[in-house]
Amino acid sequence: MKTAIWLYLFLFVAFFDLHAQYPILTPFAISIGAAPSFIGLMMGMYSITHLPGNIIAGYGVDRYGSRLFIVFSLMGAGIVLLFQSKVTDPWQLLILRSISGFVLAFLSPACLALLARISSDVTKQGKLMAGNGLVHTLATVVSPAAGAYLVAKIGFTTAFYLLGWVLIVTAVCALFFIRDIKPVPASKAEIPDSTSLKPAVAMDVPIPWLVFVLPIAISCAQGILSFELPLMSTSKEGMMETGILFSVVSLGALITLSMLFLNKLSPYYRTLWGALALALVYFTIAAHAAVPFAMLLLLVGMAKGIVLPAISTLLIELSGGARYGRIFSVLSIAYSIGAFLGPMLAGQLRDQLSPYYLAFLGLMLGVSILPFHRRNTLIPIFHKPR
Repeated sequence: MKTAIWLYLFLFVAFFDLHAQYPILTPFAISIGAAPSFIGLMMGMYSITHLPGNIIAGYGVDRYGSRLFIVFSLMGAGIVLLFQSKVTDPWQLLILRSISGFVLAFLSPACLALLARISSDVTKQGKLMAGNGLVHTLATVVSPAAGAYLVAKIGFTTAFYLLGWVLIVTAVCALFFIRDIKPVPASKAEIPDSTSLKPAVAMDVPIPWLVFVLPIAISCAQGILSFELPLMSTSKEGMMETGILFSVVSLGALITLSMLFLNKLSPYYRTLWGALALALVYFTIAAHAAVPFAMLLLLVGMAKGIVLPAISTLLIELSGGARYGRIFSVLSIAYSIGAFLGPMLAGQLRDQLSPYYLAFLGLMLGVSILPFHRRNTLIPIFHKPR
């Protein structure tokens, strides 16, 4: 468990640092002459350059372990931020954000694979995934507001420079304190059998591709939200308000992640119903319902707090206990595709219809497709104790 504690600590610092940029990146881009459509392209390129990194990580993590990939990802992102502090042209920012997207693509699959290898028990793995979500959320509750406050006090250049060095120091610490856990051979790994309480031999089970439609939709919706919120205002006061709104989303996720009893429910049902609730909230936002916007963002966060760890646990169950690196690599690819589509579509279509309505349609498509991968399989609502 020492590995999990160290990993959670470094993840907290990394997520805090990265999410602190959310409310300040768009105003920074506008300050150097970028148009909203260009900002959408920049955010999309950041996500699409995840893809080659995700693919490399999928095979590399299973073969070489997670530690070096985590260190490389944090170190590379920190160096990019140092260069970003000197940017004076939108195209320079686009190139640096594309490089940042590539190097950060290794972080998520490497961390999730290492967490999954700590235990071969699906229930414990689910708790570890929930812990990852909790750490992520704790970091993002305060980081957007902190990033906006930092820029208001010291300016964009110094803020990016400081955030870059934080990531570099974190990478050096990760090199010394994170230890790899060797993958368990498929013939020796144990997973709980769905029809009995006896352990079963893990197999390399192919995962239906339909499962990944929903992660694409969730990430697309998040990309739309990340694009739209900073455009509400680009003044210093507006950045503070945007940072607080991002923190409200994270606070909502923290609420549901703290409900530990939810981990006893089937990850399939948590994924299905949580995603449906998320879709309905985005529809409510698009319809301009007479509900406070901050309350709707809180509900968005609560739904995400249910869905995101549930998807990771569902994939572990479907995988048969093998090749975690490739599984979470494909999951990261799905998130990257959605994060590319979201800002791009929002930037091009926001004058014709509400981007939040696009988020609703994408999520409903994912929710509608998800049940088909189970065919006639009976899904227990609660996990059976071992």
